[in-house]
Amino acid sequence: MSSEEFVPVADTRRDEFAIRVREVSKHYAMFDRPEDRFKQMSVPRLQRLIGREPRRYYRDFAALSGVSLEVRRGETVGIVGRNGSGKSTLLQIICGTLQPTGGTVEVHGRIAALLELGAGFNPEFTGRENVFLNASILGVPRQEMEWRYDEIARFADIGPFIEHPVKTYSSGMYVRLAFATAINVDPDILVVDEALAVGDEAFQRKCFARIEQIKERGGTILFVSHGAQSIVQLCTRAVLIDRGEKILEGRPKAVVSQYQRLINLSGEQALAAREEIRALGVLAVPPTPTGEAAAPEGKPGAVAAQAAQAPPRDSGMERFDPNFLPQSTVVYESHGAIISNPRLLNSRGEPVNTIEIGREYTYTFNVRFQVDARDVGFGMMVSTTNGLALAGAGTGLSPSTKLKAAAKDSVYVVNFRFICSFLPGTYVLNAGVMGATDEHQGFLHRILDAAIIKVAPVPDMIATGLVDAHITPAVQRVS
Repeated sequence: MSSEEFVPVADTRRDEFAIRVREVSKHYAMFDRPEDRFKQMSVPRLQRLIGREPRRYYRDFAALSGVSLEVRRGETVGIVGRNGSGKSTLLQIICGTLQPTGGTVEVHGRIAALLELGAGFNPEFTGRENVFLNASILGVPRQEMEWRYDEIARFADIGPFIEHPVKTYSSGMYVRLAFATAINVDPDILVVDEALAVGDEAFQRKCFARIEQIKERGGTILFVSHGAQSIVQLCTRAVLIDRGEKILEGRPKAVVSQYQRLINLSGEQALAAREEIRALGVLAVPPTPTGEAAAPEGKPGAVAAQAAQAPPRDSGMERFDPNFLPQSTVVYESHGAIISNPRLLNSRGEPVNTIEIGREYTYTFNVRFQVDARDVGFGMMVSTTNGLALAGAGTGLSPSTKLKAAAKDSVYVVNFRFICSFLPGTYVLNAGVMGATDEHQGFLHRILDAAIIKVAPVPDMIATGLVDAHITPAVQRVS
């Protein structure tokens, strides 16, 4: 990965930070047998009294080890990591529901948290009673909550169940009420720990829309999710935590790419990849230049009016620049196959990386199998440079296109032909091969940002966004 993906954190005044975590650690005593807990309470004391070295009857487990993190006011920071990496522990310490073993935490502003399911709810109380209970914990006066309550009930949309004890709620109803309460007390800091995954699709869209509103008014958001796309779309910065340690911090797309690489490995390969990722540095995105608004990854600013129709076939804008190369390529470890020579070809079979709307192109790459494989599928994806997936295809998604078997040392040329509908801008292409071998099932090899292309601008453009949907505007005077 290019060093351009990561830039050192600039020194900033204290009052610009909403959250400051310094060398926080959390350790737990793990007892193998119930009687060991009793021995630990009594035996070491007796051993000290008689002058002997006290014996330890537990194993020390470090859920967090020396984690430092600073979140500026108005930032949206995503935290990713494998299950058991310490993400939720860190959030609980920041929210004050868990005390650290070592280190310090500073939080400036009212914090509303949506942690594990039902946290902060009394199961015997009704939904209405729990709304007021949570508000009192957050320091919101009851009189203020009286006029906020109707909005909370409307957002939660659980009907008459709001007057029932929450112990009768489904997991989705828990989340609806908890999120509605958290975001309607105007928090300075919103902390969300994967809880939204429980809600249905419509509720998730409503939640993400409200999160965008909180961001627009300058709120600070700390967001934990296993959904890479959510991290890329919502966050301005991302942090990768593994085995209780922060091993990477930077642009969401770059961090998520390394996270996805890590979760596909195990054993010695995972340890080696972890050290490679750590070597990239604990660094952050560059500060926003004065006078410019910060934009999250995958949410581009206003796009100039784009092409409404394809340019002439021989406009001369198609070309190949050998120096125009992706700077953020991530190559996954091989599990029995190797992808090579990814490139884009025009209709004449010539390599190009500046292309035109409306023209036909072929994205092609080679795959060599190092072992026998079965149920093989090949795939590709076109994304923005910030990691927002736009369009892709996979032969492994359908039994009719899946390759039943691929022999060791066989080589395949994979072609994906498409009509360019992407509006002027820069895009990257991924390449992947999935299948099963005697030792592995899943990605046999994968390359993120394997190739980069630029769609040339066109005069008299009216389309906006990222993709040309061939929209035809019509304006008619009616009076």
